[in-house]
Amino acid sequence: MRKTQNIFDCIPAQVLIYFVILICPFNFIIGQSTLISNTYQIDSGLTQLSIERSMVYIPQKEWMYSHHPSITIFKDKILAIWSNGMIDEDAPGQRVVYAVSTDFVHWSAPKILALPSRFRNDTFNVLTAAGFYQFHDTLVAYYGEYSPKKTHTHLWAKTSTDGEHWSGPIDMHIPVNPNHGPQAISSGRLLISGNFSFPYTDDPTGLSGWHIRSFYDSSLYSEDNPSSFYSPAAKNQFPPLCEASFFQTKDNKIHALLRVTGKGWKGKLWLTESEDMGNHWTQPVETHFSDNDSKFHFGELPDHRFYYVGIPDTFHHYARNPLVLSISSDGKIFDKHYIIANQIYLLKKEGLWKGGQYGYPHTLIDKGYLYVIISRQKEAIEVIKIPLKQIE
Repeated sequence: MRKTQNIFDCIPAQVLIYFVILICPFNFIIGQSTLISNTYQIDSGLTQLSIERSMVYIPQKEWMYSHHPSITIFKDKILAIWSNGMIDEDAPGQRVVYAVSTDFVHWSAPKILALPSRFRNDTFNVLTAAGFYQFHDTLVAYYGEYSPKKTHTHLWAKTSTDGEHWSGPIDMHIPVNPNHGPQAISSGRLLISGNFSFPYTDDPTGLSGWHIRSFYDSSLYSEDNPSSFYSPAAKNQFPPLCEASFFQTKDNKIHALLRVTGKGWKGKLWLTESEDMGNHWTQPVETHFSDNDSKFHFGELPDHRFYYVGIPDTFHHYARNPLVLSISSDGKIFDKHYIIANQIYLLKKEGLWKGGQYGYPHTLIDKGYLYVIISRQKEAIEVIKIPLKQIE
């Protein structure tokens, strides 16, 4: 009887190896065993969450640009921080301000956290708010600084023991403009979400010892700011990847999702992962997690489910509406979706790149509530408070 021949018996070994490398799923080759996805399609029929909302800042006639907000609760005070410019996005002279509330409803007028240094003659640098971190009885506020040409990037911090009075600027000695402030991972290490870099420190104060890591070779970049992510992406034949946010699963793997912007936008987030506490990162790959071309924030609920707050709609590119909460039980598939908000804010003053109803959310969980802070049309700042008990 003639022996049945396997088709692979006829293929030379070298060709077979090439075939496997070419055909096998890319995520398998680079070690990403499971891509992350969501099941969001349209907002119709989704549960509208019961929320409380409070406007932190609505400009009147000046300082009409507000963006990059973050929120924290420190010693019974709610603090909001954001970038604040005269009219246009990331224009020279942009400062960082904060506001304080004791009841969520009433907020102080914006107070100056930091002013930019002078770039050249009468032109100033640009500051960007970069979030908070708490260590014992000390609150740390971070902000990035770079030139109007998107060069000479520095990360700075100021400390406070009461949320009202601040130290002088402290140089973090890394050329990074963060997307989100430091978050502690399971080892206690602090990790920052940059655009394409993930600085870390083992200093529990968050004030020293920062080291930069990225999925890009270090020869491809010298700083990480709102402009520097284009070049290394192009050299790697990736779309422009920026504004990461991460979460860590119980296997200690860190999953960082990345926004795609500009001409490379196809409505999907990309993914890079680390299995060694942020020392090394896999080459990023496209996921099936939909995105409107905006910043987003991932986190973990008290019951250990994972959440995403952002704009998953892809039908109205860059509209940034509605604001959605998505839940995952395993950190792989985000399959429960809720509408947080979809009301319209009317822009008062046109400006460069101003737009988007719910911009750049940052979240915080405290005493049974999920807090979400967003910019409105990059002009006003709003905070939303969501009771966790309604999230099934």
